[in-house]
Parts: sequence; structure tokens; C-alpha cells
Amino acid sequence: MTDSSDAREKRHPWFDELCALETEILDPSVRADPSRLDLLLADEFVEFGSSGRVYHKEMLIDMMTSESSAEVAMEDFEIRPLSPSAALVTYRSVGGAGREARRSSVWVMREGRWEMVFHQGTRITGAGRYFS
Repeated sequence: MTDSSDAREKRHPWFDELCALETEILDPSVRADPSRLDLLLADEFVEFGSSGRVYHKEMLIDMMTSESSAEVAMEDFEIRPLSPSAALVTYRSVGGAGREARRSSVWVMREGRWEMVFHQGTRITGAGRYFS
């Protein structure tokens, strides 16, 4: 992701930190580290997967640490503050074999650190691939 200096000046102050955290969760080495995932995901975490399945924190950590993850790139990263301590993050991910998805996460600041409380992935296929 590259930005012009004008775009960086207009970004929300949380942009870089939340972008780094989302990038971290996509990193195969982090996905294999249950102790790091435990810190990144809130105890009440829930995910609606692109398959339609619902995952909770422990289920997702078990799944992530046993999978072989491929590199995933983020594009069109945006944040929308929801409160003084919460934000909605949205982006498009591009993974192995050109698989694309629209993703959204809700992050909450607690005791000086961000925790993801919700995530959803929706696969992009065919005509729905691009819209404004």
C-alpha cells in the first residue's frame, strides 16, 4: 500500500496502527502463534467466515494454528471510527490463486491495546468483483 503525503495527512490517527495489526493477523508466522493470536483477539471474538460458518476465539485459534497459510495482500484499507475507543476496518484481501475477499473487522481499545472483537470475510466472485 502506498499513499501520497496528502492522503497520509488526511488519514485517521489510528490508521497506521490498525493497518499494522490487520497485516499481522494475515502473516503466516502470526497465524501459527497461539499466544500472539490470544492477545490480538478479544475473548468475546466472533467471525462470520466467507463460507458462512461462525467461529469463536478458541475455534479460530485452533484452526489458524493448524492450517498452512499463504501470503495475503491487503488493498483499499480504510477505517471508520465507531467511538473514541472502537473502529471498523475494511479492506480487500488478495490471497493465493488470486482469491479475493472483502473483509471487515471491529477493533476495540482496551487497557492501552487494540483487540479484534469481530471479523467477516465475503468472497468476491464474478461480476461482484469491482464496485464503487
